[in-house]
Amino acid sequence: MVIPRVEYERLLAAAHDEDADDVAIYDARKAELAGDADAVLPAPVGAAMLRGESRFKALRRWRGLSQSALAAKAGVGQGYLSDIENAAEPARPRPCSGWRGRWMCR
Repeated sequence: MVIPRVEYERLLAAAHDEDADDVAIYDARKAELAGDADAVLPAPVGAAMLRGESRFKALRRWRGLSQSALAAKAGVGQGYLSDIENAAEPARPRPCSGWRGRWMCR
């Protein structure tokens, strides 16, 4: 397929503009994150999430807690915690509200 040079140059300029927009978005997000240490997940948590673990499970494991230990600290049953980690049960605001700062339950 052959396209006119004018069309090629228009597409090239559009791609450059799109790249510049992406860089601007990236720079803005990096600046946001630089001011809020809690906004960035630790690398091992991110890696676990990329492997398919839920954020909740990845954070629990990163903290070095078993389901039983976290359930005891939170005052909920281990089965309920398992259901949250496996997305069988949504986390309810009341149990999570006490953990928000300590366990990053967002």
